[in-house]
Amino acid sequence: MTDEQKTPLKERLWRRPSKWFLFGIPLGGFAMLAIGAIGLGTFNFAVHETSSLEFCISCHEMEANAFAEYQQSVHYQNASGVRAVCADCHLPNSWGPKVLKKMEKGFKEIPAKLLGTISTPEKYEARRLEMAENVWAEMKASDSRECRNCHSLESMDPEAQGRRTAKKHSMERHAEKGETCIDCHKGIAHKLPEGFTG
Repeated sequence: MTDEQKTPLKERLWRRPSKWFLFGIPLGGFAMLAIGAIGLGTFNFAVHETSSLEFCISCHEMEANAFAEYQQSVHYQNASGVRAVCADCHLPNSWGPKVLKKMEKGFKEIPAKLLGTISTPEKYEARRLEMAENVWAEMKASDSRECRNCHSLESMDPEAQGRRTAKKHSMERHAEKGETCIDCHKGIAHKLPEGFTG
């Protein structure tokens, strides 16, 4: 048995470490910071890439149905040349809420993709009203937050709008009726469900 093995454990744990060991503590801390930064950067990159139009239309359900409709909308092509992509309307702008919403959507949409819930145009049409109502409810609950990332009542020019439209966009009307963008603008980027009258 060596002298080291004969020394009681308590004494071995409480003795002063060598100076090289102390030098390793800051290095270990920097290594952990670097690993954390790389991990966070990779995660942030993944969130950004999975919010792109290309990613959203990479499955045939979205490309054949939602994307085809969106291409006919004012959000895809317009006189000002500003394009709103899927994430602009369907995800919060702030990083934290965006990550939470993407997780929530993932738990719903990945199983639906695997089960083929909307894999054909017929299945998509059969679920259109349900999907639309879910999105409308989310938008209503957030006071159309995603719409107002680009549009604001304060910056609208009532003189450039028709009299009736300007009246509907007035701050007083919104305060009085508790309405939000989605109350009047259903079907702005996708066609309305068949038979929808609301």
